[in-house]
Amino acid sequence: MTLEEYKEKRDFKKTNEPKGEIPSKKSKETTFVVHRHEASHLHFDLRLEMEGVLKSWAVPKNPLLTLEGKKLLAINVEDHPYDYKNFEGTIPEGQYGAGKVEIWDKGTYELIEKTDKGFVIKMNGEKLNGTFVLFKFKPPKNWLFFKKKE
Repeated sequence: MTLEEYKEKRDFKKTNEPKGEIPSKKSKETTFVVHRHEASHLHFDLRLEMEGVLKSWAVPKNPLLTLEGKKLLAINVEDHPYDYKNFEGTIPEGQYGAGKVEIWDKGTYELIEKTDKGFVIKMNGEKLNGTFVLFKFKPPKNWLFFKKKE
């Protein structure tokens, strides 16, 4: 998924979503954000700062369920620009992703392991804390998101 896909899906004359003009910062801490997105179906968007963008997954269920040991489907979607991490607002009707977007959780994360099958990350958020796994189980888009037992 690329940032170009993000830009192709949006009409920036109609939506106030970030255009992607602010590059990722250069620091040791990497950020994550989880958006609660009331689109055609309520879902949560997990976004990890990585490679200068926000790598993004749509999670159809509340990520707090992962704290109970449940594995959640996470669908890989297009990369979002780094400045999307602060976005909250309503995407207008007729636009891609129309509906209310609000920050549900945010914080920093540490990449513990990265393989061709996924990531292990230590999340330090307001709601999500601990070691989590994003595992690609059915290419190209279907992943599992779950909290690893400590």
